[in-house]
Amino acid sequence: MHASPLSRRSVLAGTAAAAALTAVPALQRTAHAAEQAEPAAGAPAYRWRNAVIGGTGFITGVLFHPAVKGLAYARTDIGGAYRWDDRTARWTPLTDHLGWDDWNLLGVEALAVDPAHPDRLYLALGTYAQSWAGNGAILRSEDRGATWTRTDLTVKLGANDDGRGAGERLLVDPRDSDTLWLGTRHDGLLKSTDRGATWAAARTFPATPGATGQGVTLLVAAGRTVYAGWGDADGTSANLFRTADGATWEPVPGQPAGTAAKVPIRAAYDRHTRELYVTYADAPGPNGQSDGSVHKLATVTGQWTEVTPVKPGGTTSDGSTDSFGYGGIAVDARRPGTVVVSTNNRWAAVDTLYRTTDGGRRWTSLKDTAVFDVSETPYLRWGEDRPKFGWWIQAVAVDPYDSRHVVYGTGATLYGTRDLRHWAPQIRGLEETSVRQLISPPTGQAHLISGCGDIGVLYHERLTASPSRGMATNPVFGTATGLALAAARPSYVVRTGWGDHGNGAYSEDGGRTWAPFAAQPALGKDAPGPIATNADGSVLLWVFVHWDGTKYPAHRSTDNGATWSEVPSFPKGATPVADPADPMRFYAYDTDTGTLFASTDGGRTFTARATGLPSGDSQLELVAAPGRSGDLWLSTKWNGLYRSTDGGASFSKAAGPWASYTLGFGKAADGAAYPAIYMVGATEAVTAVYRSDDEARTWVRINDDAHQWGWTGETVVGDPRVYGRVYLATNGRGIQYGEPV
Repeated sequence: MHASPLSRRSVLAGTAAAAALTAVPALQRTAHAAEQAEPAAGAPAYRWRNAVIGGTGFITGVLFHPAVKGLAYARTDIGGAYRWDDRTARWTPLTDHLGWDDWNLLGVEALAVDPAHPDRLYLALGTYAQSWAGNGAILRSEDRGATWTRTDLTVKLGANDDGRGAGERLLVDPRDSDTLWLGTRHDGLLKSTDRGATWAAARTFPATPGATGQGVTLLVAAGRTVYAGWGDADGTSANLFRTADGATWEPVPGQPAGTAAKVPIRAAYDRHTRELYVTYADAPGPNGQSDGSVHKLATVTGQWTEVTPVKPGGTTSDGSTDSFGYGGIAVDARRPGTVVVSTNNRWAAVDTLYRTTDGGRRWTSLKDTAVFDVSETPYLRWGEDRPKFGWWIQAVAVDPYDSRHVVYGTGATLYGTRDLRHWAPQIRGLEETSVRQLISPPTGQAHLISGCGDIGVLYHERLTASPSRGMATNPVFGTATGLALAAARPSYVVRTGWGDHGNGAYSEDGGRTWAPFAAQPALGKDAPGPIATNADGSVLLWVFVHWDGTKYPAHRSTDNGATWSEVPSFPKGATPVADPADPMRFYAYDTDTGTLFASTDGGRTFTARATGLPSGDSQLELVAAPGRSGDLWLSTKWNGLYRSTDGGASFSKAAGPWASYTLGFGKAADGAAYPAIYMVGATEAVTAVYRSDDEARTWVRINDDAHQWGWTGETVVGDPRVYGRVYLATNGRGIQYGEPV
């Protein structure tokens, strides 16, 4: 399942936080301490690409262009929008230009194309509709997403909220290409008469927003009539509306019994038979659905017919209740009465697609004859012998130029078929991973090991292909919470995360194969946090942090996790950092108090060293420079960068951008005596990726305005074997890696 990332707030001015540092006893200010270094001119040209995994996130919508063969678009809940090129069989990302301050716009609530103008594309952006998130925006393009014009909205959208698989909520009016409709969650129906440049409320739309946060769930054209689904109905009133003239709206007459208590999820119109098909569920999804149905409306006569393939609520072979809703639906533009519909949230019997060729009188389950090939993205086996057909299936599409080309989205990928039997991921170029940890080993086959949301840990033996081993197994984790290697013994790697059969494991072959910890503290099950191993791999320190933020003491093991003992003097919830040269030393930064703690006895005890450092924000990171004992760097959101060369006894301010969000090291430049430093940081002008080759005296920006990827503050690390190569974690656009051109 796709993780719901925590809110990422925009960077604020740091003057107040900086003022708090004026009286810090242990903070030594050097001659350049007050300088806020701007990046040097003549920044090097970099080429940025994804380290290939393939998908890994929730594909919430897919739309084939009705008038252009081979052209399609996809939207995701947190990873932007993409354009499909059938000639190259690849997706092209369209929203990587959105930067740090616009992180909330990486979620795509809806997309729309204009059948009469093939080059026009519209996106409705906004990841969260909560009060702490920014407002949504509309992007409109005249060149299929190559360039954009933006309109900021005064309302919030919710591409990663409940109901994100419904829709589409954006529509070009079938009578007038200049008119667009936008369904919102809390602000009713909006209308634009200037192709999305300005918006106003559709005053005659009769539904009143409620507290569910669903509002308008779908917009679809049926001939010249526009239909709108409503997710805030009270269980007795209408939840499907229509307008025939674009001016007045009315409830659709005769809505089927039982649907008033459900949410209309998606709809599709068969222009040959003039029938509108609608899927319903008892919750917006993608979770929480246990009942649903499918109905069709003969738009000429007004007659409704139920065409539900299988009614939820039966019993599976093992005695479980077969509960589920209905989600995606698509009609075949070439064959009258041919429709594909998906179940959703069907965990007992596993979700499927049903297909009919006679308008819903008879249905065939495509799962029953499906043959899968996931060799291109092996993680889709999830540690089992074969992949599931899917889950969270709410995006379904049929190619209007090829009746046997059907695609459907899941919580992890997009599957496609060309013969209705053989299925494979149709996902090249689309990367939506939420990345948590990255390490680049100094030796071994893999230059990169990643810890990710939902898909655990991956061993990247190649950057241009999905890891051949898939997810790390023994045990399988959902979301990784910790990943570390022994600096002087890099074949030894440890990982932690959320798993059903243990929450920690170690590897003695560089991360290729794993063995579970023989035991774990009781906290491991409900609060697995970060982990560290000392330089020679003889000691483990595992920290526990509950998902609600509650912090617990660290635990220590000297036998690969067979036994554990609590470390009472370790600051609760802090991330442990191993000294890369001295196996007896560990460090921990207490973000609550701004205190650096150190251990010189292999992690048995910790004592406070420097105090009065920046505190009060989770965006504080302690990093040890490779190959050096006691060389520590403190990256802070509000106060920039600090360095200690005495094991944390004192820190001095380093030159650099005024905010530093994450920091890592890579191979030194030719002739340089110190590793290259990589940083995601902010100047007054921009938040960007920077590199320093001279021990943080000067910095150069190495990304550009076309490659920003929203929120990038989790982790960054350079390659210790390839100068200039850097790996960057994103929250929804996978692992980006850059190299000098």
